[in-house]
Amino acid sequence: MNIKKQIPNIFTLLNLLSGLIAIICVFNGYYDHAFLFVCLGIFFDFWDGFLARRLHANSDLGLQLDSLADMVTSGVVPGLMMFKLFETIQTTQPQFMLTEATYYMGIVPYLGFIITLASCYRLANFNIDTRQTNSFIGLPTPANALLIMSIPMIQYVDSYQWLTNALDNPYILLLITVISAYLLNAEIPLFALKFKKLDWQSSKLQVLFLLYALVLLVIFSFVAIPLIIFSYIIISVLVNKLVKNKLWQLEKAQNLLLKKR
Repeated sequence: MNIKKQIPNIFTLLNLLSGLIAIICVFNGYYDHAFLFVCLGIFFDFWDGFLARRLHANSDLGLQLDSLADMVTSGVVPGLMMFKLFETIQTTQPQFMLTEATYYMGIVPYLGFIITLASCYRLANFNIDTRQTNSFIGLPTPANALLIMSIPMIQYVDSYQWLTNALDNPYILLLITVISAYLLNAEIPLFALKFKKLDWQSSKLQVLFLLYALVLLVIFSFVAIPLIIFSYIIISVLVNKLVKNKLWQLEKAQNLLLKKR
């Protein structure tokens, strides 16, 4: 066995391990710990691909391991988190507590697993979509996981009471669930945050965005996470339009040059 070629796979398995620990944390109500382990899993996920490229250790096995690990850390965990958030509301808030008349509402927490199902579909589609080699189409599952896992963290901070109250509303959580599932599989081109090369020219967009994200985190703490995610989507759309406009202008110039000849 070539140990060097197994290093990226070890990072991928550490991602999976982080996700498994996060599941245990969610079940036991340690949502802050679950958030940290999801972040740790995403850290390992960030580096496994980079190491695979640097060590020339890309393989079909690594691709499958990466999707399976992401399915747990960025698919199962956020779905379970949303399930627990719905369940907590039904057991702590009198206006939403289950009665004999509203017994059927007991299915509501299970709607949180729409996120897991959408994540599974997104990961499977990613593996066969040849358009996503250098960029993404639809929100990557790690970004979506951070969006969902930030909800209890925002509630812990309690700096924005209106936002905390909104996130204690099951209708708001259901809306977030639906938006999350849509964004995961939407035909929206997004730039990749992973570094292909360690040079400014090919990584400047990623570096500038990460600096922007860091500034938001310093200013707004956990509230910055949804701001960063939606900024990522908006910036990607704008960059994509800019690139398309430049290509259109280039094609127009080439056509004019051909006519002159």
